[in-house]
Amino acid sequence: MAKALIASLLVSLLLFQLVEADHQLVTNASKGTSPPKKIDCGGACATRCRLSSRPHLCKRACGTCCARCNCVPPGTAGNQEMCPCYARLTTHGGKRKCP
Repeated sequence: MAKALIASLLVSLLLFQLVEADHQLVTNASKGTSPPKKIDCGGACATRCRLSSRPHLCKRACGTCCARCNCVPPGTAGNQEMCPCYARLTTHGGKRKCP
């Protein structure tokens, strides 16, 4: 008898948690929060790599980084603090992946 009471109490708590989580999702959706818009990686990387000595390699690496981070730092070099995800990506050798 006691085991059945404990089991039903646990199931009730689980259902309450599920209902609360669903309510929170509906509330967030109604507030108009939407995922961040995807940036134009091709255009952003073309701008970033326009002065590169190896523009095709630069655009390829930049495009990979942009697709993962949805961010490209402004300018043709540096400014990586503006996009921390972009700055953290590294090659297998431990060098920065993103131009």
